[in-house]
Amino acid sequence: MTDARTLRPYVSADESPPELTPLAVALGIVLSLTFGMVNAYLGLKVGITVSASIPSAVLSMTVLRGVLRRGTVLENNVVHAIASTGESLAAGVIFTVPALMFLELHPSGLQIFLIGALAGILGILLMIPLRHALTIEEHATLPFPEGTACAQVLIAGDRGSATARPVFTG
Repeated sequence: MTDARTLRPYVSADESPPELTPLAVALGIVLSLTFGMVNAYLGLKVGITVSASIPSAVLSMTVLRGVLRRGTVLENNVVHAIASTGESLAAGVIFTVPALMFLELHPSGLQIFLIGALAGILGILLMIPLRHALTIEEHATLPFPEGTACAQVLIAGDRGSATARPVFTG
């Protein structure tokens, strides 16, 4: 693990492995829908959701590296980012819509979809200018434990079966 004060990218700027591929996007969407539905059900049923970051990274490696025998660490990162976003949006919607209903507002299915889509777009647009400040400049003071753990899972999967085995077996 690198020193918290020194940020060294795992993939150097000189390399250009495949990243945003149709397979990565398709798998990300499938996992996003799956984790979104599971979290929506869980959140509405018991009032709590779970993070899909690490499970989506593990499932991405399982499919891309284990089953299909291909895929780069960047493709796995794209899959996990898409899947995590779907899970987060579902959590945002399931906790917001009941509040609207308590206020005697009854949004239609289309309105709920548009609220979720707008929230996702706003999240992306706000994160673009904040990315450098939060993830590069504040790397030493904002460690992002789940993001760091997810990155280590992806790196373990990229390095091969001996390193990845503990991720899958515990």
